[in-house]
Amino acid sequence: MSQQHTSVPSVPAVPFDALPVIDLSAASGSAEERAALHTALHRAATEVGFFHLTGHGITAAETARLTDAMHAFFALPEAERLAISNLNSPHFRGYTRIGDERTGGRSDWRDQLDIGAELPVHRPAEGEPDYWWLEGPNQWPAGLPTLRAAALDWIDRLSAVAERLLHELLTAIGAKPDFYDDVFAGHPHLRLKLVRYPGSAPDGAGQGVGAHKDYGFLTLLLTDGVPGLQVERPDGSFLDVPSMPGAFVVNLGELLEVATDGYLKATNHRVVSPPGGRERYSVPFFYNPRLDAHIQPLDFPHAQHAPGATADPANPLFAEYGRNELKGYLRAHPEVARRHHAGLLVG
Repeated sequence: MSQQHTSVPSVPAVPFDALPVIDLSAASGSAEERAALHTALHRAATEVGFFHLTGHGITAAETARLTDAMHAFFALPEAERLAISNLNSPHFRGYTRIGDERTGGRSDWRDQLDIGAELPVHRPAEGEPDYWWLEGPNQWPAGLPTLRAAALDWIDRLSAVAERLLHELLTAIGAKPDFYDDVFAGHPHLRLKLVRYPGSAPDGAGQGVGAHKDYGFLTLLLTDGVPGLQVERPDGSFLDVPSMPGAFVVNLGELLEVATDGYLKATNHRVVSPPGGRERYSVPFFYNPRLDAHIQPLDFPHAQHAPGATADPANPLFAEYGRNELKGYLRAHPEVARRHHAGLLVG
C-alpha cells in the first residue's frame, strides 16, 4: 500500500443528517444482536465514517477521573504548563500553547497536552528510520501527580475498546477479525490529546482545528457537551455533531480507507471555536499501529465493490505507518520541528 488510488465512486454518496449510534455491548449478545450490530456498523463505516459509540464499558467514574485531571491541568498557572512545553521534546510530547499547532497551514485556536504510551527514548541509529524519534517519554506537570495515572489508564482502557471495535468492524465487512492484530503487536503508537478550545480568537477566526482526516486507524473522542465538532457531508456542507452523554464519537482514519480501497470511509471533520470566551474541552484517543508496521490491503469479500480511496497529492499516505505519523507532526508543530529536527524539514 505505497500510494492511494484516485477513483470516483460508482454509486452516489449517501447523504446523512445525523451520526449513526453503535452499541458495542451487542458484540456480547445473541446471534441476532451481533448480526444487527454488524449491519449497523457496516453502514456507518461505509456511508458516513463517523458514529456515536455506546456500550463500550467505560464508566462515568473513569471518565470523571480523567476530565477532573484535565481541568486541573488547564487551571495551572501558564508558567507551570509551559514548563512541560513540547518545545522541550524531540518526541513531540507535552504542552502546546494556543495557536502553536497548525492544520492546513493555519493556526488552530486551542491549547493541548500531547501524551503517548510511556516508552524509553528510541534515538534512531544510523540507517534506522527517523520516525523512531516519536517514541519517548511524556512530560508531566510536577504539581499534578494525578494526571499521569489518569491519562495512562485511559490509554490502556481505550486501547481495549478500540481493539474490540476494530475486530467487530472487520467482521462486519466479512474480513477476518484478527487480520491487523500483528501490526498492533508490541508497542502500537497510541496517542492521547487533552484539548481546550478557549473561545474565539481575538481576530474573530473560528478555526478551533481546521478540516482534516485522521490518518491512522480509529479515533475515539470524548467531548464535554459544548458544540463545535462538525463532520463533512457528501455535498461539502458540514453537519454539527451534538454530544451524546456517555458515548464516544468514533471516526475511521485514512489507513483503513486506503487498506480497503475506499470501501471504508474516512471523513473530513473540523472544530469551530465556541463563541466569545466560552471554553470547550475534548479528549481524542488515536488507536494506531506500531511505527514500523506495514499496512497491507485488507482481504475481504466486498473488495470488488470498493470505489477507490480518495487521494491528496500534497499529503500522500505511506505503507509504513511511522512515515505518516512523523510527516504529520513535522507539519503540525513547525517550532518543535525546527528546534529538534531541522534536518528533516523540506522547503
